[in-house]
This record gives sequence, C-alpha cells and structure tokens, in this order.
Amino acid sequence: MSTVDKNNYNSRVTPYVFACWILAAFGGLMFGYDIGISGGVTGMDDFLIKFFPKVHERKMHVAENNYCKYDDEMLQLFTSSLYIAALVASFFASKACSLLGRRPTILMASTFFIAGAIFCGVANAKWMLIFGRILFGIGVGFGNEAVPLFLSEIAPINHRGAVNILFQLLVTIGILVANLINYGTSMMKENGWRVSLGLAAVPGVILFIGSLIITETPPSLVERGKEMEGRAALQKIRGVDNVDAEFQQIVTGCEQAKQVKQPFKKLFKKSGFPALFISTIIQVFQQFTGINAIMFYAPVLFQTLGFKSDASLLSAVITGLVNVGATFVSIYAVDKVGRRKLLLQASVQMFISQVAIGAILVTHLKATGSLDKVLAAVVVVLVCTFVMSFAWSWGPMGWLIPSEIFPIETRTAGFAFAVSTNMICTFIIAQAFLSMLCHMRAYIFFFFSAWILVMGLFVLFLLPETKGIPIELVEERVWKQHPVWKKFFKDDAKETAD
Repeated sequence: MSTVDKNNYNSRVTPYVFACWILAAFGGLMFGYDIGISGGVTGMDDFLIKFFPKVHERKMHVAENNYCKYDDEMLQLFTSSLYIAALVASFFASKACSLLGRRPTILMASTFFIAGAIFCGVANAKWMLIFGRILFGIGVGFGNEAVPLFLSEIAPINHRGAVNILFQLLVTIGILVANLINYGTSMMKENGWRVSLGLAAVPGVILFIGSLIITETPPSLVERGKEMEGRAALQKIRGVDNVDAEFQQIVTGCEQAKQVKQPFKKLFKKSGFPALFISTIIQVFQQFTGINAIMFYAPVLFQTLGFKSDASLLSAVITGLVNVGATFVSIYAVDKVGRRKLLLQASVQMFISQVAIGAILVTHLKATGSLDKVLAAVVVVLVCTFVMSFAWSWGPMGWLIPSEIFPIETRTAGFAFAVSTNMICTFIIAQAFLSMLCHMRAYIFFFFSAWILVMGLFVLFLLPETKGIPIELVEERVWKQHPVWKKFFKDDAKETAD
C-alpha cells in the first residue's frame, strides 16, 4: 500500500475494536470445535455401541483390515451432514448479510449452533443426532459467511490480513479444545460423547453475547442507506474523528453497488469471473489438501496406524497444538510477506509431507498389524509438518482472500459461493474419506499430494497479490493489472449495470 493511502486512512487500535475482532472470531471457534469434536466422538466405544454397533464390532475384531474398520456410510453421514446443511444455509446467510447486516447474521449463527449442541447432547436416537448436526451446519453456514466479511470490513487496511486470520486462529483453537475435551471425555463411562457434543454450546453462547456487543460494519450500514450510522461506526472502530477519506471510498463503492440490482447475475458477467473463480477454486484446493481428512479423523487415523485409543487422541492433541502455533506465524507474516509467498512455500512443504507419509504407509503398514514405534512417531512428525504449513497458508488464506477480492456490490453473493464451495468440498471429503481410506489405503496420501502440486502451480500463475490493497480498490489495482485477468475487464466500461 502506498504512503498516501496510509496517511489518508487514519486509524488506531482501541480496546473496543479489539474486542469486536475477538468476539466475532468466536464464529471460527464454533467451526473448529465441530471439526475437532466429531472425529474423537466417532472413535469412542460408547458412542459407537449406541448408534453404530456394527462399526464397533468391526473395530473390536482383532484381524480386521486396518484401513476398513471405520468404513460406514451412516457414520460418515454423522460428520458430513453438517456440511451439506451449511452449503444450503450459506446462500440464505448471504441474503441475511445484505438485507439485515453482518451483526444479525452472526447472532443467528450462534442461535442455530446452540440448538444443535442441545440436540446432539441429549440424542437418544440416530435421527436426533443427525438433526442436531444439521442445526450445527446452519449455524456454521451463517457464521462462516458473516464472520470473515465482518472482520475484513472493520479491519484497518494495513492489518486486514492479520485481523481476518483471527477467524482461522479461532478455528484452530476450537479444534485443539475439542481434542483436549475428547481426550478427557474418552475416559468417562457411557456419556463422555454427550459431554463432548453438548459443550459445543459454550462457543455458541459466547458468540451470541458477542453479537450483542459488536458494532455493525460501516460498509453494511452505508449499503443499507444508514450513512450517518455508518460514519459513526467507522469513527468508533478507527478510534479517530477524521475518517473522511475512507468513508468517502465506502460511500462511492456503495453508490456503485446500488446500481446493481441482481448481484448474483453480476457475478457471472465477464468482469465478475476472476474473483468468482479465484474465491471458489481456492476453497476446492483448501479441502483437497487433505487437511480435513486428517483433522476430522485424526484419532481414527492414528488408531489405523496402530496407536491405542488414548494414544491416538493424544496424538490428535499434539497436531492441534501445532495447528494453533503455526497460525500465529500467518498472523505475523501475512501483511509483511504477502499471501502468495506463504501459499507457495506451504505447497512445497505439504507436498513433501504427504508423499513421505504415503511412502511409509505403502511400504510398512499392511492390512493387519501396525507400524513399529519409530515409524509411527515419524508419521506423527510428518502429519505435524503438514498441519503446520497448512495453518500458516491455505487454512487462513482460504477465508481471507475471498473476503477481500469482491467489490461491495457482489461481496456477500460472491462470498456465499466461496462458503458453499468450501462446504460442499468438506462434505465430499467427510463423506468419502473413510471409504477412500478403505479402498485406496495408503495411496490416498498420493491422491492428496497430486492436488497440492496443482495448487502450487495455480498460485504461481493465476493468484494475484492483495497485500495492502484497500478492498474498495482491489478491482483497479489487482484485477485490471494482472497479466491473465486484465483481459476480462477490457469491455467492462461497456457493460450496463443490472
């Protein structure tokens, strides 16, 4: 960003705006808790005996195939049903963000999530369990739509990357907390799984309270015709009175947005393609790194490698700690070195890790038996290096980049496509991973590594850098300057607003 921009866009970090960042980011903790909790619960004997007795029988069978003992469609549906619900909910959340604002959408997200936690915690039948997961999914769909947009829109320009990554940081903390809780509740008799699932209400309650404290974003207020409130909100979150330059840029963007009556149709025009393509393909790549296969099923995966139940949960806790720690690297580096460098470096590290894991398992883990302790420890280290590189790159960038590349008139609609793409890919991985593990065995890691290779090439040739660019000026400074994407804007001036 130029010196002029920094001087014109005055701001200072006040305790109130810092509180807004943290409270809103609890939407990420809700999401992360759910990712982490489901894998641990599906490995608990009491849970399996009550809802999936056939899976428990296979698990207990001494000679059972290492790769196939958890292969059950309904067990996978327990995890994946959330994501298909979130996919549908994200489009309703897009409308809610536009018509009601980011803040009420966050409040609705917390309400659905709390309801889901109650249903899952008291479930006595499989349908209650799945229904609770669907309520979780609606909450995740609303939260994942509204929170990254909220954070990007209230963040100062020179800290936008770091502030947005708070969402991913809270995701990783949620995963870690879930793994710690699973480690503790796995030792409880009969109802440990109920405690694990029911405690999901805690981050939901914090987000609910937070949604009553945080401010609405200035772009959302101005977009809905509340200019005076928008200016007051901007002054409040910037901590200064002189916000003329930034506020005028927001007003200009909103005036242009008012001319677009059908934002979803605008997205599919030629000039809308670059942002739509980048925001959706980055979600596909984020999920096909294989990260959620590891994070959903880390305890199950480590049991497959021959770890005992407690040891596998402990290994999942270790990966959770690595995940949280590495996300701080991203917070520190994203606004200094940029988005592209982090993604490129991580692609190399993730590729090496996945190939090495696959090579060890192909050569040393048979259908029965287990890895020796040294090789098992090496696999845990490799999983940690993979998680580490994901945590400072594709994890946070998958939410940051789509939240900052759309003009205001298509921002909520475009981000809805990003969220829904993320959810459908997450659903596919969650629903298919255990079956893929059964049929592909260790070669599944080579499958994911091939995707990582493609991802690296994508970043190298197609992904523009957005570090330090005001959101309202991304189209002019990013898309119209990029050697590949600028041709999509040649006829932009001729397009009439819809």
